[in-house]
Amino acid sequence: MTLKPSEWTKSSYSSNDGPECVEVARTPDTIRVRDSKHPHGPQLAVTPAAWTAFLTYAGRR
Repeated sequence: MTLKPSEWTKSSYSSNDGPECVEVARTPDTIRVRDSKHPHGPQLAVTPAAWTAFLTYAGRR
């Protein structure tokens, strides 16, 4: 699945002056995650439930 650049959201930890991080995009059935330094590289696709569980876990760290 090819997503338009406008469909990707860059992590708030990324900046134009510093290291880039990850980008995420939502599709009807999945949340896509990619390395913002390699936008044409591999992507991770997870279910919305798995993404929510990850964010809940990461928020506790």
